[in-house]
Amino acid sequence: MSRVTLRSKSISKGRTSLFLDIYPPVRHPDSGKLARKHYLKIFLYAKPKTERERFHNKETMELALNVAARRQLDVQNLRFGFLSSRMLKGNFVEYLQAEMDKRRNQSNLENWRNAIKYFKEFAGEKVLFPELNETFSEKYADYLLSQPSLGRAGKKIKTNTAVAYFAKYRATLKQAFKDGFLPVNLYELVDPITPEGTHREFLFLDELQQLADTRCSSELVKRSALFAALTGLRYSDVATICWEEIRGGEGNYYIQYAMEKTDRNQFHPIPDQAYQMLGRRASGKIFKGLKYSHVNAILPVWLKAAGITKHITFHCFRHTFATLQILFGTDVVTVSKLLGHKNIMTTMIYVHIVDKLKREASHRIRLEIGSKWLELNQAS
Repeated sequence: MSRVTLRSKSISKGRTSLFLDIYPPVRHPDSGKLARKHYLKIFLYAKPKTERERFHNKETMELALNVAARRQLDVQNLRFGFLSSRMLKGNFVEYLQAEMDKRRNQSNLENWRNAIKYFKEFAGEKVLFPELNETFSEKYADYLLSQPSLGRAGKKIKTNTAVAYFAKYRATLKQAFKDGFLPVNLYELVDPITPEGTHREFLFLDELQQLADTRCSSELVKRSALFAALTGLRYSDVATICWEEIRGGEGNYYIQYAMEKTDRNQFHPIPDQAYQMLGRRASGKIFKGLKYSHVNAILPVWLKAAGITKHITFHCFRHTFATLQILFGTDVVTVSKLLGHKNIMTTMIYVHIVDKLKREASHRIRLEIGSKWLELNQAS
């Protein structure tokens, strides 16, 4: 194990520069070369003559010893970010912006824009990577939950909106650690904001059938929406799925691909009816030309033509899949795997929806019982 020792060397004007001597040397995170010396860029007076110089030496030495102790812990834990000017001087806000730019063709781009807007309101235009820690992150979470909305003065951000914004911050922390800008994975150390229970709109099977039987002005939108309802896939996955990812044959079709949101390889079985929604087999993207703005324009008109008054977005077809699966008896673990959820508690939301439906259904069978019947029943 490397040991960190505080040392000094003479420089000009009767001063000594302080540096840390790391032995054995460690691998520099920028150059990849072995590094032994880390200059602290602070100095002592070799022969202090005044009270001010003696006070300077005392304060500086205390600071240097404190830094040396911290760096010893860093070295013990194989964290060498303190050696990197790239990591010390990099602006996290610019990195956050770059993460958003990677998602310019995704449906949640506006959500990313708002997330960055709130982060800048909280922290400003420049936040150096070394400033990021658990305390900073917790303060940002508190800010999101307590501050008024930037768009509607006087009203707080909805909890689940704060959940989404903070999730993007945590995801960026995770990527920054992977890219070597952070010495520790803050994503794992910082807890997400707990979401509130939300109403997740969905279609009952008869409503979904009604929609399928109704003409839509865009066959592309209709096929992609029904495919999502039959498979539980997100818009981002439906829009990017390629023919090369469709495997198997009749009775055993499946998709093998990386989910857009979780970035994990998935084996996703699909029913024959969903396969039929894909059209004639070719190459490249299956739903080529599908655009979220186009979906948003066509979907309300199609729903209205089908006589459905619920507020249904494309994502609601995923809710429809999950709710109907549980309603028809599929166990929650299987549904969770089909949805690609990392945490089964996310899937439990649909179990609660079904439980509520069952409770409501239990009150629908009622007998017309008059007061005379009650009197006779009580008398007996």
